Amino acid sequence: MFNILQKERIAPQVFRYLVYASDIARKALPGQFVIIRLDKTGERIPITISDSNPADGTLTFYVQAVGKTSLEMSRMNDGDSILDIVGPLGNPSIIKYFGTVVLVGGGFGIAAIHPIARALTQAGNKTLSILGARTKERVLLENEMLKASTEVHIATDDGSHGVKGLVTNILQEIIVKKTPVDRVIAIGPLVMMKAVTDLTLPYKVPTFVSLNPIMIDGTGMCGACRVMVDGQMKFACVDGPEFEGHSVDFEGLLN
Repeated sequence: MFNILQKERIAPQVFRYLVYASDIARKALPGQFVIIRLDKTGERIPITISDSNPADGTLTFYVQAVGKTSLEMSRMNDGDSILDIVGPLGNPSIIKYFGTVVLVGGGFGIAAIHPIARALTQAGNKTLSILGARTKERVLLENEMLKASTEVHIATDDGSHGVKGLVTNILQEIIVKKTPVDRVIAIGPLVMMKAVTDLTLPYKVPTFVSLNPIMIDGTGMCGACRVMVDGQMKFACVDGPEFEGHSVDFEGLLN
């Protein structure tokens, strides 16, 4: 059993959970995820680790109440327990000095990109984070991303916060007008990640995407996260979740 130490609503249908899981917290690295099961009859769902603290044995992750398990979890409170948490799973992000790294987080993907931005900043990179959401109230972790990044840019669909438009508009402006970008990392809806890779391809900027939105089982057993990468069949959960975006068959995924 894994105790929920703190639960907080941070946006419509989005909740932050601080959970005690000391063994996982000691080993978790940016980009990895866990599989949770609330009770004996519950389904298993993957959740990206947004933060881990080996000192106090805690994990932080964010849950959007949109499906059966996430809705059930949204009704849990401080002191409740999760039956199973398995992890850390997946290959961690590559953290080293690249130079200038642009991190693009779309919607709920901001929670997944936060630990990567922080680790890359700590490795000496200049990190330019672009956060995108439909409205101001749906921009997640703005304060946390300000601390984790060198710069933060925000785009909202309705213009209620930051600039009105898409994250790709800001990305193109950065690539064209600023210091050459050495690496781009994008996490969010598939259509957003495809748009980012389409944009960076002509500029030959190495671009990595996290395919955690298509994961289900998290162990490669269900086969639902099959994806063609550079002409080879891969599983997002065990071979990823990060892949070089220009090699991903996004057309096949979207179909």
